[in-house]
Amino acid sequence: MHFEIYVAVAGFIVGMAVGATGMGGGALMTPILVLLFKVQPLAAVSSDLVASLIMKPFGAAIHIGSHTVRWPLVRWLALGSVPAAFLGVIFLRSLGNGHAVQNVVSIALGCAVLLAVVAVAVKALIDRRRGVAPITRPEPLRVRPLPTLALGALTGFIVGITSVGSGTLVVIALLFLYPRLRGSQLVGTDLTQAIPMVAAAALAHILYGDFQLSLTLSIIAGSIPGVVLGSVLSSRAPTGVVRVVLCVVLLVSGLKLVNVPTADVGIALAAGMVGAGAVLAYVARIRPQSWRRELPEPPAESEAVAA
Repeated sequence: MHFEIYVAVAGFIVGMAVGATGMGGGALMTPILVLLFKVQPLAAVSSDLVASLIMKPFGAAIHIGSHTVRWPLVRWLALGSVPAAFLGVIFLRSLGNGHAVQNVVSIALGCAVLLAVVAVAVKALIDRRRGVAPITRPEPLRVRPLPTLALGALTGFIVGITSVGSGTLVVIALLFLYPRLRGSQLVGTDLTQAIPMVAAAALAHILYGDFQLSLTLSIIAGSIPGVVLGSVLSSRAPTGVVRVVLCVVLLVSGLKLVNVPTADVGIALAAGMVGAGAVLAYVARIRPQSWRRELPEPPAESEAVAA
């Protein structure tokens, strides 16, 4: 394919976003493939999932070395997400082939992306309410098994259909379930738990023959160095700018995927850029401490399971 080099460049940019924030992988890469490179939605979902399976372990390894992964959460999330991701692909294939199923995937992808925008915005509001807490001795994590298992199952099903959600939706849900988790813990736990979930969805897509090998290799070539660089930067630089930009890009992509007219998408893009600039200026003025580097995370002493 003549655009493979550009796909690799796109993969590098998306990889940096994933490594830095734990979100934006499928929500960015799949719409880019569909809207910019005109890849069929089903092939885009399949190829992005297979590429993510190769990409995520690199970012997760860095966070594991930094002791920012909460393993009990990873185990409970995977218990629900692995079978649900496989079932999501089976459900998708039960709809048939041809233009109809491609349109279903495109609409579902757009809805998932717009949901991701809401998730990122909600996370910003939660962060604002929590403020910047002083660094104290970490408290043992009290795991909530059933809600965590349900979160994994729901997210896995969505990922199997759209490739979106392994980062954005899990991060915001973990914030609600475990509000004491630090940002670095959210990113590290999310990247690690996504590996078995994405593996299940990718395997199902490979078995059905949906993915394109050359397209997948192009994504991998750019995304691996991108996610490594982003993961390194995530503990050294603020992620506020990245998340605001992600919101704007995801909003435009989601509207386009659900067939909103181009003129209206342009208006949304202009409004989003103005709003993003205002938000960044406001945060920089009233909360300059939120742009500072987060201190390294000490290893966890113990993890408790809530009754």
